[in-house]
Amino acid sequence: MDLPINRTLATEVILLGFSQNVKINLLLFFLFLIIYIITLFGNGFMVCVIIISSHLHTPMYFFLCNLAFIDFFYSSSTVPKLLESLLFSSGKTSLMICDIQVHVGLFLGGTECLLLVLMAYDRYVAICKPLYYLVLMRWSICYRLITLVWVSSFILSVLPSLLMPVRACNPNQLNHFVCEILVLIKISCESTEKTEIVISCISFFSIVFPFIFILLSYACILSSVLKIRSSRRSKAFSTCSSHVTVVTLFYGTALIMYCGPSSRYSPNFGKYISVLKYISVFYVAIIPMVNPLIYSLKNKEIITAVLSKKQSKKS
Repeated sequence: MDLPINRTLATEVILLGFSQNVKINLLLFFLFLIIYIITLFGNGFMVCVIIISSHLHTPMYFFLCNLAFIDFFYSSSTVPKLLESLLFSSGKTSLMICDIQVHVGLFLGGTECLLLVLMAYDRYVAICKPLYYLVLMRWSICYRLITLVWVSSFILSVLPSLLMPVRACNPNQLNHFVCEILVLIKISCESTEKTEIVISCISFFSIVFPFIFILLSYACILSSVLKIRSSRRSKAFSTCSSHVTVVTLFYGTALIMYCGPSSRYSPNFGKYISVLKYISVFYVAIIPMVNPLIYSLKNKEIITAVLSKKQSKKS
């Protein structure tokens, strides 16, 4: 396909970041460095505690371990490049690295969407069908479900973007700090109408539809909890509170990002891209950091596992 007049194929993109002020960038560098260190430590801690503690070898913590693994690598696929851009203020990124960042972000983000559905299903079975829990959530089924989540995420999120690659043209400046498909289509060489339709379809099947399933799961859970005695309600709610908090943060951000005016021909697209940059900070940096904090602080079994390890070391 011929390139549009006065447009040349880009070999790199320039991420404009947050500011051109060196002092502001230096301040942001240390802020995101602290966030990244907490993210690595928190998610690494969750994975190690779950693997080491035998009494945490249950389906719920198996899925939680996968969530921590995703957050660890999702943050690592974006924040180090952000730190480099803030420190050197160039913002230049090769198109190959940008494409890798887009595909990794789509894959891990899509996997987390589906994994949160699986975690909601686990809570649904535990509370609504407790007598069948050991049968419905036996390890052979859990392994198949988690494999289905990873494979489905690749097919839904990554495969379409590989089959319909975006060719970037000059001018190649992106008003963002990370390469994302919604921003990358802004500098596409050709019409992106088909790409935008595909993005809308993927957003529905990987974000909207799973979110509806989670809402239905918790509607059933709430109905079942209200039928049991009040003395047991607090325990039932406590097992779901962490997951509900994570779902609210993750899906709230994802719905704003991928269900907004994604078309670059929309009159509100320019304003949307400017807002998207700040929403993405929450999505790629804050959520991976707070997820392990939410689960570790609200989960008595994890706290017990940590304290028992400390006591065993002292003895």
